[in-house]
Amino acid sequence: MTPPVPVPSLKLERELFGSGASMVLACDEVGRGALAGPVTVGIVLIDPSVRRMPAGLRDSKLMPEPKREAMAPRALSWVHAWAVGEASAAEIDEHGIMACLGLAGARAFQALTAAVEVAADAPLVLDGNHDWLSASIERRVRVTTRIKADRDCASVAAASVIAKVHRDGGMRRAHDELPLYGWDENKGYSTPGHFAALDEHGPSALHRTTWLHERPAEAPTLFDLGVG
Repeated sequence: MTPPVPVPSLKLERELFGSGASMVLACDEVGRGALAGPVTVGIVLIDPSVRRMPAGLRDSKLMPEPKREAMAPRALSWVHAWAVGEASAAEIDEHGIMACLGLAGARAFQALTAAVEVAADAPLVLDGNHDWLSASIERRVRVTTRIKADRDCASVAAASVIAKVHRDGGMRRAHDELPLYGWDENKGYSTPGHFAALDEHGPSALHRTTWLHERPAEAPTLFDLGVG
């Protein structure tokens, strides 16, 4: 029997509001494990007036592509504000993936704060157990890391869906310009077809060339289609 897909909630966010937060930020990344394309970070902002989350909202990795695409506009309208930042494949080759997570996150944070006023003490919920974000942001940020936050916290799930759909759209446009690698389907992740195209055509400007031979230690050794 297939186990049920975990349903996120606003439990953590409500606890933060209850402790005095006037707003809560939530952040997630996608594209970390891809061989081609950018790493993308989504940030959303909610306040205590946030409504019940959209029905069907889940961690983007747990949603099939059509449902993610349908959910994205609902997630965008549900949050108070949002922004997306990216770091390119060339930047990943030059600086490494961990530094580029921070770079993409800082760009997303800068775009968010340019659009709306963010309280200096606003907590930011970050998926995972490592804070790769705050050192890259010029202002002090109160980051709370949480393992599986994209699965359990509705605001982080919304950030993951927004970031994933944004990145997928970019990879489909890249496929339209250069359809050799099947990016419309694999979105830059490792698949047999992607590797076969690399063997035939070699890497493109969108590939992370340092990952194609001797991958850096910080890069995963196994990539699942659509994960990250």
